[in-house]
Amino acid sequence: MYMAQIQKIKIRDEYVTLGQFLKLADLISSGGEARFFLKENPVEINGEGDQRRGRKLYEKDVIRINGEVYEICR
Repeated sequence: MYMAQIQKIKIRDEYVTLGQFLKLADLISSGGEARFFLKENPVEINGEGDQRRGRKLYEKDVIRINGEVYEICR
């Protein structure tokens, strides 16, 4: 079984929203694209599906999108 490499996404504050995360991970180029991206791409946060662009992501949260795995770190 193929295990995806975990990409670490560093944040400065206590949390980042899912919409902000998409920009930090270079999945979208502007915040306005977040809603459309989330409609087209299933997102899993800590094993649960979530499409809310305002969802707060904290240190150690794990996000899976299109087979890629990301972890929030500070």
